[in-house]
Amino acid sequence: MRLSAVVFFMSMLTILNAQQNGEYIPLVYSDGEGGVLNYNILYPKDFDDSGSKKYPLMLFLHGAGERGSDNEAQLIHGAQVFKDSLEKYPAVVIFPQCPKDSYWVDLRSEGTGQGRNMKIMTEQGPNPALRMVMELINQTLDQSYIDKDRFYVAGLSMGGMGTIELGWRMSDQIAAAIAICGAGPSDKATEMADVPFWFIHGVDDNVVPSRYSLMMLRAMQVNGGKARITLYPETGHNSWDKAFADPEFFSWMFDKRR
Repeated sequence: MRLSAVVFFMSMLTILNAQQNGEYIPLVYSDGEGGVLNYNILYPKDFDDSGSKKYPLMLFLHGAGERGSDNEAQLIHGAQVFKDSLEKYPAVVIFPQCPKDSYWVDLRSEGTGQGRNMKIMTEQGPNPALRMVMELINQTLDQSYIDKDRFYVAGLSMGGMGTIELGWRMSDQIAAAIAICGAGPSDKATEMADVPFWFIHGVDDNVVPSRYSLMMLRAMQVNGGKARITLYPETGHNSWDKAFADPEFFSWMFDKRR
């Protein structure tokens, strides 16, 4: 057996072991045109890919600080929480990594602190990184073992912004979404009105002011949207630790079907 064949066999064996044992598997998505997206995927223990059992699909989008090319940094926040949830909420979980020089959304920003002004541009198509996330998700949703009516999205900071953007770009596919310390374009509220949204924010957030979650909440409610909000006092920008610790974090999502 050639060395390349042995390496391939061992790599496949490693992946299969990780798949069955509930471990994250680092992979790379290619769009076929030179674009690549690093991601980690997690399967429930004793995963069955025959299609006889259907699993929910969970996407988590990291913040700006975890961008890069190592295919590891995106696992810093939340990865262990999702792994620990598999026994109670078995699902296929995807953690993509945004490249260092990119962003999930087209954000224009000026100022700092509570006075920071943020605007997300929506006139063009999605940013390349988010476009590849959408392609990867659509490919995964086509798998026989995925329950297409139970696709969930969550993200923090920049990932919270990406979550909101997917909320209106993929509104007919998402069963529920949680945007942690994010921001979004309130004029898109009508397009995401059918997606149950939970906004979570620290009241005193000096990186992404909490008024942006409040703006999205009000815009959705005015347009008949299914939205709720949790505001944490004295939390700053890191509202995700409290969000992950909330006993409703998973139960709220996994209760929803499209």
